Amino acid sequence: MKSRLERYFEFEALGTDWRREIVAGFTTFVTMAYIIFVNPSILADAGMKPGAVMAATCLSAAVASILMGAVARYPIALAPGMGLNAYFTYSVVKGMGVAWETALGAVFVSGAIFFVLTLAGVRERLFAAIPAELYDAVAAGIGLFIAFIGLKNAGIIVAHPATTVALGKLSDPGTLLALFGLVLMATLLARGFPAAILVGILATALVGSLLGVGQVAMAPVALGDLWLTAGKLDIGAALRLGVLEVVFVFLFVDLFDNFGTLVAVGRKAKLFDSANRIPRVRRILLTDATASMAGAALGTSTVVSYIESAAGIVAGGRSGVTAIVTGLLFALALVVAPLVGGIPAAATAPALILVGAAMLPHAAGIEWSDPGVAIPSFLTLLAIPLTFSIANGVALGFTAWTLLKLTTGRAREVSWVVWLLTALFVARFVWLGAG
Repeated sequence: MKSRLERYFEFEALGTDWRREIVAGFTTFVTMAYIIFVNPSILADAGMKPGAVMAATCLSAAVASILMGAVARYPIALAPGMGLNAYFTYSVVKGMGVAWETALGAVFVSGAIFFVLTLAGVRERLFAAIPAELYDAVAAGIGLFIAFIGLKNAGIIVAHPATTVALGKLSDPGTLLALFGLVLMATLLARGFPAAILVGILATALVGSLLGVGQVAMAPVALGDLWLTAGKLDIGAALRLGVLEVVFVFLFVDLFDNFGTLVAVGRKAKLFDSANRIPRVRRILLTDATASMAGAALGTSTVVSYIESAAGIVAGGRSGVTAIVTGLLFALALVVAPLVGGIPAAATAPALILVGAAMLPHAAGIEWSDPGVAIPSFLTLLAIPLTFSIANGVALGFTAWTLLKLTTGRAREVSWVVWLLTALFVARFVWLGAG
């Protein structure tokens, strides 16, 4: 049985083993486990019961991650997406006055549309149309994005009214703990320690507990709470004309956030083949679409592939076993959620910083001496962290790429798919500006 599983997950070809995959799965889980507590706090503002959302968060992440690992066989974990949950609550429910049941219906409809587009091969054509240089720019931009989030969570950088960002108060106990974790993890990585990030997170959390830094969330989740939101989605209401805009936004943002995450994780794990394609990409996309529909049915906002999967890649994960381990830990979190909550942001923030740093070498693949390549790549790379949106960075890069091809007499080099996407991006910018 063991050898059969190893053949199925291609251990020999990927140069991995059970120990590495399990450590990587733990690493990915610990890095993204914050969503178990953050997602309910955000969706509670939409009128949803926190306990129910917590259960839905754990179950949707478990099912989606295990499905990704077992079917697509990639080390990509999934969970309700940050940003999309905020859009769900503050823009759709509170801003537009849409009931949360209808918003869940919109999430389900967008997932269903994704599923059909994937079966028809449309999503794969979209990915194939992306210029190779923009792949590298997106991967490096997401690295900066991850590092920016880590620095913010650590308190190393803070908001400032005059300069937008500034250096935080380094004497703050949480920031000092994060700096300790950063030095510890960096040292372990530099020494080639295989479980550097996982050990660093756990050690930093332990030190924080001993010093009284970080709060334990003593709020056990009853699985029965799930039924307060599960199955409550209103698909019929979501299909009405006034809500179709919501469906489109969920569809649009999920498409390019998923693309960005797939590119970043794919680059890090060396999943791309010589033709710049990811084998079994349709399985990845079908899993992503299925996860969104399952999440909506369980009672949570859009489920997406997680950037934090890169943490497991850095820890050595290469196969679907990494995602399966992460999924099993999310299922276990239903029982031990209070323990998971004891890991403070100061312990996971250093991991995000170092994962971001590990993704920057992708920028070396960009032809910086060619302005037609360098400018769109630079805009992509910079806009992702500064606008706090993968979708915005991809949109700016695409638009700049096409416009420069047009103004330099090389329009024939641009495929019709890229032209179409550029038109959609321009329309989106006009719509955002009008709004």
